[in-house]
Amino acid sequence: MEGHCCAIYLSGTGNTEFCVSKLTKLLDVNAPIVAMEDVGAISAVEASENIIIGYPVQYSDAPKMVRDFILQNAAIWKGKKVFCLATMGAFSGDGAGCAARLLKKFGAFVLGGLHIKMPDSVCDSKLLKKNRAEKMEIIRCAEAKIEHAAMDIMNGKFPHDGLGFFSHFIGLFGQRLWFYGKTRHYSDKLKINKERCVGCGLCARLCPMKNLTVENKIAVPHEKCTMCYRCISRCPQKAITLVGKEIVEQYRLEDFI
Repeated sequence: MEGHCCAIYLSGTGNTEFCVSKLTKLLDVNAPIVAMEDVGAISAVEASENIIIGYPVQYSDAPKMVRDFILQNAAIWKGKKVFCLATMGAFSGDGAGCAARLLKKFGAFVLGGLHIKMPDSVCDSKLLKKNRAEKMEIIRCAEAKIEHAAMDIMNGKFPHDGLGFFSHFIGLFGQRLWFYGKTRHYSDKLKINKERCVGCGLCARLCPMKNLTVENKIAVPHEKCTMCYRCISRCPQKAITLVGKEIVEQYRLEDFI
Protein backbone atom coordinates (compact mmCIF):
# COMPACT_ATOMS: atom_id res chain seq x y z
CA MET A 1 0.00 0.00 0.00
CA GLU A 2 2.02 2.92 -1.29
CA GLY A 3 1.21 6.36 0.05
CA HIS A 4 0.04 7.64 3.41
CA CYS A 5 -2.05 5.08 5.28
CA CYS A 6 -4.49 5.14 8.19
CA ALA A 7 -6.86 2.66 9.81
CA ILE A 8 -10.31 3.21 11.29
CA TYR A 9 -12.40 0.63 13.06
CA LEU A 10 -15.44 -0.22 15.13
CA SER A 11 -14.68 -2.70 17.89
CA GLY A 12 -16.87 -3.84 20.75
CA THR A 13 -14.88 -6.41 22.71
CA GLY A 14 -11.43 -5.80 21.20
CA ASN A 15 -11.42 -8.38 18.39
CA THR A 16 -11.54 -5.94 15.48
CA GLU A 17 -9.23 -3.40 17.09
CA PHE A 18 -6.64 -6.14 17.61
CA CYS A 19 -6.86 -7.39 14.01
CA VAL A 20 -6.84 -3.94 12.42
CA SER A 21 -3.95 -2.78 14.62
CA LYS A 22 -1.85 -5.84 13.85
CA LEU A 23 -2.35 -5.61 10.09
CA THR A 24 -1.78 -1.86 10.00
CA LYS A 25 1.43 -1.98 12.03
CA LEU A 26 2.81 -4.72 9.80
CA LEU A 27 2.17 -2.55 6.75
CA ASP A 28 3.02 0.89 8.13
CA VAL A 29 4.25 1.22 11.69
CA ASN A 30 3.59 4.99 11.65
CA ALA A 31 0.02 4.85 10.35
CA PRO A 32 -2.62 6.30 12.70
CA ILE A 33 -5.18 3.80 14.00
CA VAL A 34 -8.40 5.50 15.06
CA ALA A 35 -11.67 4.25 16.53
CA MET A 36 -14.58 5.16 14.28
CA GLU A 37 -16.37 7.05 17.05
CA ASP A 38 -13.36 9.27 17.75
CA VAL A 39 -13.42 12.86 16.49
CA GLY A 40 -10.20 12.26 14.57
CA ALA A 41 -11.56 9.46 12.37
CA ILE A 42 -12.80 11.71 9.56
CA SER A 43 -9.66 13.83 9.42
CA ALA A 44 -7.52 10.67 9.41
CA VAL A 45 -9.35 9.45 6.31
CA GLU A 46 -9.14 12.86 4.63
CA ALA A 47 -5.37 12.98 5.18
CA SER A 48 -4.70 9.47 3.87
CA GLU A 49 -4.49 7.90 0.45
CA ASN A 50 -4.93 4.35 1.74
CA ILE A 51 -7.46 3.38 4.40
CA ILE A 52 -7.98 0.14 6.26
CA ILE A 53 -11.52 -0.05 7.61
CA GLY A 54 -12.41 -2.76 10.11
CA TYR A 55 -15.62 -3.90 11.80
CA PRO A 56 -17.35 -6.99 13.21
CA VAL A 57 -19.84 -8.78 10.99
CA GLN A 58 -23.44 -8.94 12.24
CA TYR A 59 -25.79 -11.38 10.50
CA SER A 60 -23.51 -11.20 7.42
CA ASP A 61 -23.78 -7.42 7.35
CA ALA A 62 -21.70 -4.43 8.38
CA PRO A 63 -22.95 -2.79 11.59
CA LYS A 64 -25.38 0.09 11.18
CA MET A 65 -22.87 2.48 12.73
CA VAL A 66 -20.28 1.58 10.08
CA ARG A 67 -22.74 1.99 7.24
CA ASP A 68 -23.83 5.35 8.63
CA PHE A 69 -20.22 6.51 9.01
CA ILE A 70 -19.63 5.78 5.33
CA LEU A 71 -22.93 7.36 4.22
CA GLN A 72 -22.74 10.46 6.38
CA ASN A 73 -19.21 11.19 5.20
CA ALA A 74 -19.77 10.29 1.55
CA ALA A 75 -17.57 13.06 0.18
CA ILE A 76 -14.36 11.88 1.86
CA TRP A 77 -14.16 8.54 0.04
CA LYS A 78 -13.72 9.70 -3.55
CA GLY A 79 -10.38 8.55 -4.89
CA LYS A 80 -9.39 6.74 -1.69
CA LYS A 81 -7.91 3.25 -1.79
CA VAL A 82 -9.68 1.16 0.83
CA PHE A 83 -9.05 -2.29 2.28
CA CYS A 84 -11.92 -3.85 4.25
CA LEU A 85 -11.27 -6.14 7.21
CA ALA A 86 -14.19 -7.98 8.81
CA THR A 87 -14.12 -10.10 11.96
CA MET A 88 -16.65 -12.79 12.81
CA GLY A 89 -17.36 -15.54 15.30
CA ALA A 90 -18.33 -18.17 12.75
CA PHE A 91 -19.82 -17.05 9.43
CA SER A 92 -19.35 -14.01 7.24
CA GLY A 93 -20.20 -14.67 3.60
CA ASP A 94 -19.55 -11.24 2.13
CA GLY A 95 -18.88 -9.37 5.36
CA ALA A 96 -16.07 -7.30 3.85
CA GLY A 97 -18.08 -6.83 0.69
CA CYS A 98 -20.94 -5.09 2.51
CA ALA A 99 -18.84 -2.00 3.21
CA ALA A 100 -16.86 -2.38 -0.02
CA ARG A 101 -19.94 -2.06 -2.22
CA LEU A 102 -21.06 1.04 -0.34
CA LEU A 103 -17.62 2.63 -0.54
CA LYS A 104 -17.48 2.07 -4.29
CA LYS A 105 -20.70 4.05 -4.69
CA PHE A 106 -18.88 7.09 -3.31
CA GLY A 107 -15.84 6.79 -5.54
CA ALA A 108 -13.49 4.66 -3.44
CA PHE A 109 -11.26 2.06 -5.02
CA VAL A 110 -11.45 -1.18 -3.04
CA LEU A 111 -8.04 -2.82 -2.84
CA GLY A 112 -9.21 -6.04 -1.18
CA GLY A 113 -10.88 -7.67 1.77
CA LEU A 114 -9.94 -9.91 4.67
CA HIS A 115 -12.13 -12.08 6.89
CA ILE A 116 -10.73 -13.02 10.29
CA LYS A 117 -12.37 -15.53 12.62
CA MET A 118 -12.08 -14.46 16.26
CA PRO A 119 -13.52 -15.80 19.53
CA ASP A 120 -17.28 -15.29 19.81
CA SER A 121 -18.19 -12.11 21.67
CA VAL A 122 -21.97 -12.49 22.02
CA CYS A 123 -22.02 -12.61 25.81
CA ASP A 124 -25.69 -13.51 26.31
CA SER A 125 -25.91 -16.55 24.04
CA LYS A 126 -24.66 -20.11 24.55
CA LEU A 127 -23.87 -20.52 20.86
CA LEU A 128 -20.24 -20.73 19.70
CA LYS A 129 -18.77 -20.71 23.19
CA LYS A 130 -15.27 -22.22 23.47
CA ASN A 131 -12.93 -22.96 26.36
CA ARG A 132 -9.84 -20.84 26.98
CA ALA A 133 -7.46 -23.11 25.06
CA GLU A 134 -9.77 -23.12 22.04
CA LYS A 135 -10.04 -19.34 22.11
CA MET A 136 -6.27 -19.00 22.29
CA GLU A 137 -5.94 -21.23 19.25
CA ILE A 138 -8.48 -19.14 17.32
CA ILE A 139 -6.47 -16.01 18.12
CA ARG A 140 -3.22 -17.73 17.10
CA CYS A 141 -4.72 -18.71 13.75
CA ALA A 142 -6.03 -15.16 13.28
CA GLU A 143 -2.57 -13.71 13.88
CA ALA A 144 -1.06 -16.14 11.38
CA LYS A 145 -3.64 -15.21 8.74
CA ILE A 146 -3.04 -11.49 9.28
CA GLU A 147 0.73 -11.95 9.01
CA HIS A 148 0.31 -13.93 5.79
CA ALA A 149 -2.05 -11.29 4.39
CA ALA A 150 0.40 -8.52 5.25
CA MET A 151 3.18 -10.31 3.38
CA ASP A 152 0.94 -10.74 0.34
CA ILE A 153 -0.11 -7.08 0.42
CA MET A 154 3.50 -5.90 0.62
CA ASN A 155 4.14 -8.03 -2.46
CA GLY A 156 1.23 -6.41 -4.27
CA LYS A 157 -1.18 -9.33 -3.88
CA PHE A 158 -4.32 -8.29 -2.01
CA PRO A 159 -6.68 -10.90 -0.53
CA HIS A 160 -10.26 -10.56 -1.71
CA ASP A 161 -12.28 -12.27 1.03
CA GLY A 162 -15.97 -11.52 0.72
CA LEU A 163 -15.73 -9.45 -2.43
CA GLY A 164 -16.77 -11.88 -5.16
CA PHE A 165 -20.17 -12.83 -6.54
CA PHE A 166 -20.20 -16.22 -4.81
CA SER A 167 -19.43 -14.61 -1.44
CA HIS A 168 -22.22 -12.09 -2.03
CA PHE A 169 -24.62 -14.93 -2.79
CA ILE A 170 -23.60 -16.86 0.34
CA GLY A 171 -23.85 -13.80 2.59
CA LEU A 172 -27.22 -12.75 1.21
CA PHE A 173 -28.95 -16.11 1.24
CA GLY A 174 -27.00 -17.61 4.13
CA GLN A 175 -28.04 -14.97 6.67
CA ARG A 176 -28.61 -11.39 5.60
CA LEU A 177 -31.83 -11.93 3.66
CA TRP A 178 -33.45 -13.69 6.62
CA PHE A 179 -32.11 -11.39 9.33
CA TYR A 180 -32.10 -8.06 7.50
CA GLY A 181 -34.53 -6.58 10.01
CA LYS A 182 -31.94 -6.97 12.77
CA THR A 183 -29.35 -4.79 11.03
CA ARG A 184 -31.46 -2.43 8.93
CA HIS A 185 -31.91 -0.06 11.88
CA TYR A 186 -30.21 0.51 15.21
CA SER A 187 -31.52 -1.85 17.87
CA ASP A 188 -33.87 -0.82 20.66
CA LYS A 189 -33.60 -4.25 22.33
CA LEU A 190 -30.83 -3.50 24.83
CA LYS A 191 -32.05 -4.51 28.30
CA ILE A 192 -30.94 -3.40 31.77
CA ASN A 193 -31.48 -5.61 34.81
CA LYS A 194 -32.52 -2.97 37.33
CA GLU A 195 -31.87 -5.27 40.27
CA ARG A 196 -28.24 -5.66 39.26
CA CYS A 197 -27.43 -2.23 37.84
CA VAL A 198 -25.70 0.08 40.34
CA GLY A 199 -25.59 3.14 38.07
CA CYS A 200 -21.79 3.26 37.80
CA GLY A 201 -22.06 4.85 34.34
CA LEU A 202 -19.33 2.73 32.74
CA CYS A 203 -21.65 1.59 29.95
CA ALA A 204 -22.61 5.16 29.11
CA ARG A 205 -18.95 6.19 28.89
CA LEU A 206 -18.00 3.23 26.71
CA CYS A 207 -20.87 3.22 24.21
CA PRO A 208 -19.66 4.37 20.75
CA MET A 209 -23.19 5.54 19.94
CA LYS A 210 -23.79 7.37 23.25
CA ASN A 211 -26.89 5.21 23.48
CA LEU A 212 -26.93 4.87 27.27
CA THR A 213 -27.50 7.40 30.02
CA VAL A 214 -27.74 7.09 33.80
CA GLU A 215 -31.02 8.31 35.24
CA ASN A 216 -31.95 7.99 38.91
CA LYS A 217 -28.85 5.82 39.44
CA ILE A 218 -29.92 3.28 36.80
CA ALA A 219 -28.54 2.86 33.28
CA VAL A 220 -31.15 3.62 30.63
CA PRO A 221 -30.79 2.35 27.03
CA HIS A 222 -32.23 4.28 24.13
CA GLU A 223 -32.91 3.29 20.52
CA LYS A 224 -29.51 3.56 18.81
CA CYS A 225 -27.65 0.41 19.83
CA THR A 226 -25.21 -0.75 17.13
CA MET A 227 -24.94 -4.19 18.78
CA CYS A 228 -21.18 -4.03 19.37
CA TYR A 229 -21.47 -5.71 22.81
CA ARG A 230 -18.97 -3.33 24.37
CA CYS A 231 -21.20 -2.37 27.29
CA ILE A 232 -22.38 -5.95 27.81
CA SER A 233 -18.85 -7.34 27.96
CA ARG A 234 -17.68 -4.65 30.38
CA CYS A 235 -20.56 -4.29 32.82
CA PRO A 236 -19.17 -5.26 36.25
CA GLN A 237 -22.64 -6.30 37.43
CA LYS A 238 -23.51 -8.31 34.31
CA ALA A 239 -26.67 -6.24 34.16
CA ILE A 240 -26.92 -5.67 30.39
CA THR A 241 -28.22 -8.08 27.74
CA LEU A 242 -29.26 -7.84 24.11
CA VAL A 243 -30.20 -11.08 22.32
CA GLY A 244 -30.48 -13.19 25.48
CA LYS A 245 -31.81 -12.78 28.98
CA GLU A 246 -28.74 -13.71 31.02
CA ILE A 247 -24.99 -13.29 30.65
CA VAL A 248 -23.47 -16.62 29.70
CA GLU A 249 -19.87 -15.44 29.52
CA GLN A 250 -18.39 -11.98 29.27
CA TYR A 251 -15.67 -11.79 26.65
CA ARG A 252 -12.86 -9.27 26.31
CA LEU A 253 -9.88 -9.92 24.07
CA GLU A 254 -7.49 -8.29 26.53
CA ASP A 255 -7.98 -11.29 28.83
CA PHE A 256 -6.33 -13.53 26.20
CA ILE A 257 -3.37 -11.50 24.94
